[in-house]
Amino acid sequence: MSTTDRDFTPTWSESAPPAGSYRALFKWGDPQAFKHPNHRLVRLMMQIFELDQTDLAHRRDEGLEQVPDTAPVRLAQRHISALTDMVGAENLRTDTFTRVRVSYGKGMIDALRLRCHQLENLPDLVLAPCSCQDVQAVVNYCHRHRIPLYVYGGGSTVTRGMEAVKGGVTLDMSVHMRRVVAFNEADQTITVEAGMSGPQLEALLNQAPEQLGAVRRYTCGHFPQSFEYSSVGGWVVTRGAGQNSTYYGKIEDIVIAQELVTPRGILRTMPQPRCAAGPDYDQILIGSEGSFGVLTQVTLRVSRWMPQNTRRFSYMFRSWEQALAAVREVMQAEVGFPSVFRLSDPEETDVAMKMYGIEGSPADTLLKAFGYQPMQKCLLLGSTDGERSFSRRLDAAIRRVCRRNGAFDLSLFPITARWEKDRFRDPYLRDDMGDFGIITDTLECGVTWSQLEAVHAAVRRVVKSRPKTVCMTHCSHMYPQGTNLYFIFISPMASIDDYLGFQYRILDAIQQSGAAMSHHHGMGKQTAPWLEESIGTPAMDVLRALKAHFDPRNILNPGGTLGLDMTREQREKCWGKTQR
Repeated sequence: MSTTDRDFTPTWSESAPPAGSYRALFKWGDPQAFKHPNHRLVRLMMQIFELDQTDLAHRRDEGLEQVPDTAPVRLAQRHISALTDMVGAENLRTDTFTRVRVSYGKGMIDALRLRCHQLENLPDLVLAPCSCQDVQAVVNYCHRHRIPLYVYGGGSTVTRGMEAVKGGVTLDMSVHMRRVVAFNEADQTITVEAGMSGPQLEALLNQAPEQLGAVRRYTCGHFPQSFEYSSVGGWVVTRGAGQNSTYYGKIEDIVIAQELVTPRGILRTMPQPRCAAGPDYDQILIGSEGSFGVLTQVTLRVSRWMPQNTRRFSYMFRSWEQALAAVREVMQAEVGFPSVFRLSDPEETDVAMKMYGIEGSPADTLLKAFGYQPMQKCLLLGSTDGERSFSRRLDAAIRRVCRRNGAFDLSLFPITARWEKDRFRDPYLRDDMGDFGIITDTLECGVTWSQLEAVHAAVRRVVKSRPKTVCMTHCSHMYPQGTNLYFIFISPMASIDDYLGFQYRILDAIQQSGAAMSHHHGMGKQTAPWLEESIGTPAMDVLRALKAHFDPRNILNPGGTLGLDMTREQREKCWGKTQR
């Protein structure tokens, strides 16, 4: 690579997308916010993808054009009038831009279609209910007249979770249904409406004395990468996880009770932390992705917020095997669980060295001197939370385990703090790379410790079978029995079909390796074709029976969500999954 190439900076977009444009729909996050690949990452891409300055000189398919307001509304006027009476004319929208916004998520297939001006699977109406009573009226009406009904929360789905395949109506819960219903400091719970955003909830809890009249400050402890643009309801219906879940738990560990509006009526679960009154209805409903009912409010357990006790650490291991042995020992040692606990494989570690500014630093010099080799070494970063002495003792226990497994202590360098600062900004990189035809996407799965290495190797084989492809992997949600594998692939791709074919091969590899098809993204309509073969037909029959009970006319999120109503043609044509 020439000196000129080393100093080359592509012409990144640094303007907010025009209002009403395709880019305004697919751009991640704040319209005014950007995070560009740094020089080291640009050089890596140019080397691996064999690009030169000409390839990165002009952005393409930027989506700056206006979305035409031409999508037809096919719902009969009598239904529009009736629904208007229920929510008010000010809470009903039929313009094309709004209808696309609530149907398309933030997955790569959504961005690619919008870059190509492909508009499909839109609802006819978007309604903003003001209350549970509004939701119940709309659900009952749609059930009576067999009108498909979808739900929008924060819009950050990456699995085509809310795509209105059958048209009909979408409920936008984010406009009005984001209030606090109750706060109980004695029980350490908060009940909120499903449309509340992550930042709104966390700000209320952190400021509980001022906002809620509490004695202490609290946290939900749930911080997915989509935190800034996701809703509480979305967390629950997709069975999501936050980046601090190793300590605070996934959302199914945080939910205490729910209120769900179904065609059968309103289902409210019990607020006790545990009971033995038959099967756990909360666990039946969590992860149902809008197929059983519309979640209107949820009660969550909260934890004391003590950021002054957080202790951050980072370690470098000589090998993937040593790193896995260390994190498994920490999780099984009965010393308590860290909060953030994130282990990168060798390829992700090498990229992280560039992204977080470690490459070329004094820490990098020391690592090389002690024999930590590129494409072999593995980075572990994390933090401990909780009561002061607990956090300190756990941090010390992690240090002992890591050192026994040959780790180099990097905790004096601010690696974890840098990651925390940028962790919600990394998705912005996707838009920059997409402007030059470079696709970056993620797929994730759940594994046991005993199957982890086989699954990791199997999926990497498929990803690396494509020339000029980066495959990064990390474990970020850990348990005594196993963890997750989160795969990030980056590659130039010429078309949507090229991208989908590659994605399907990876999903096949995950399924055939015996891993859980998703650890926390949910299934949506994207991964759904792989669900039945993954969990087995007897288990799938239980989902079908629940669907038939709660939603006998199949109006709730129809079109393949959870694999419940896909036809053979949908499997083959829309998602590429052929019958075995």
